[in-house]
Amino acid sequence: MGPKAWWTILLYTKYVFLSCFCHWRKFCRYTVGNGFHVIAAHTDSPCLKLKPKSASSKSGYLLVNVQTYGSGLWHTWFDRDLSVAGRVIVRGSDGSFMHKLVKIKRPLLRVPTLAIHLDRTVNKDGFKPNLESHLIPLLSTKLEETSLESKEKSTSSSKAAHHPLFMQVLSDELNCDVDDIMSIELNVCDTQPSCLGGANNEFIFSGRLDNLASSYCALRALIDSCKSSGDLSSEHAIRMVALFDNEEVGSDSVQGAGAPTMFQAMRRIVSCLANEYIGEGAFERAIRHSFLVSADMAHGVHPNFMDKHEEHHRPELQKGLVIKHNANQRYATSGVTAFLFKEIGKIHNLPTQEFVVRNDMGCGSTIGPILASGVGIRTVDCGIAQLSMHSVREICGKEDVDIAYKHFKAFYQTFSSIDKKLQVDF
Repeated sequence: MGPKAWWTILLYTKYVFLSCFCHWRKFCRYTVGNGFHVIAAHTDSPCLKLKPKSASSKSGYLLVNVQTYGSGLWHTWFDRDLSVAGRVIVRGSDGSFMHKLVKIKRPLLRVPTLAIHLDRTVNKDGFKPNLESHLIPLLSTKLEETSLESKEKSTSSSKAAHHPLFMQVLSDELNCDVDDIMSIELNVCDTQPSCLGGANNEFIFSGRLDNLASSYCALRALIDSCKSSGDLSSEHAIRMVALFDNEEVGSDSVQGAGAPTMFQAMRRIVSCLANEYIGEGAFERAIRHSFLVSADMAHGVHPNFMDKHEEHHRPELQKGLVIKHNANQRYATSGVTAFLFKEIGKIHNLPTQEFVVRNDMGCGSTIGPILASGVGIRTVDCGIAQLSMHSVREICGKEDVDIAYKHFKAFYQTFSSIDKKLQVDF
């Protein structure tokens, strides 16, 4: 898999609303009670979302009101060429309603910074914008006169919540009338494409690496691990990918990891494959033989802020997947699950690294502990090292994406044989 393939796909999928997705493959040697081998990731990233009533105007400008989603580095959104993407409900000619995805590709919005001449102490005191009053994108200069056509298109109260000019741009992209747009759910997004960078093209510069990079590697690995009949002939488990929304805001939603969606799917799969089996506990037995890889991007050591990392756990770019540990269970990794995952890498000559947060700093978390505690499934937390996490523009190593893909593929292909060699003394 060439590196260009994945970051090209990243570019084209970064605006898609993927709320919750589960995909699985079952193989020839499966019997009731065999487990699931799952890679789970999240698809959402911090961003700006349009408010239900987004239209406002000040000092001769049309503005678009937004709310912040997740914990973004919001100062990085200033002075960027921005646009919108998301989903809309459109009324059809027959009176039906259609859910459509939309993305305005051209720069449409911008959040300008205040000139230093008007904020002389910004470099000394720091840039500290008020997220309610300063983080409001500009749409256009205010028109003194509005055409009759625009007035007619903005008569309904539902459209008055958004600027008629904005709704016209949206309807042109959707090739429909403004009055046929019933509802919108749009994110603000950066228009700059993903690209390779660095003197040796060793870096990937992109928005939303956290966590579309993990999502892509997981899905690609599942697909490629099932290509030939030889891949399927000796597998005893069910291979699965689960992608969730709303991790950046706690996962407590219908499409988040806190919902029972994945486990409901697993239970239904076991029930379907059990056929005439009349014993009890088929699903519970399957869970006890299952293994979950929670894949979420990791904090690579920053050369200008090395002291922010624990001295002996400083993951580097281009050095392989990072296994995350936390004694307070902010990550779900245990000594056993870390060993099994590292053993996969060892067999396939794939490097791994390890990370723990400093004792004097707080630790983030992932969907790993949420899923692990849901039904008691063995879990390892890991991720690709990156810089600028939660910035509008992030950085990771090109080679790490290929390593992650190979490690995930190896997990699907060899975990069963490794797991059965392990004897745990309870």
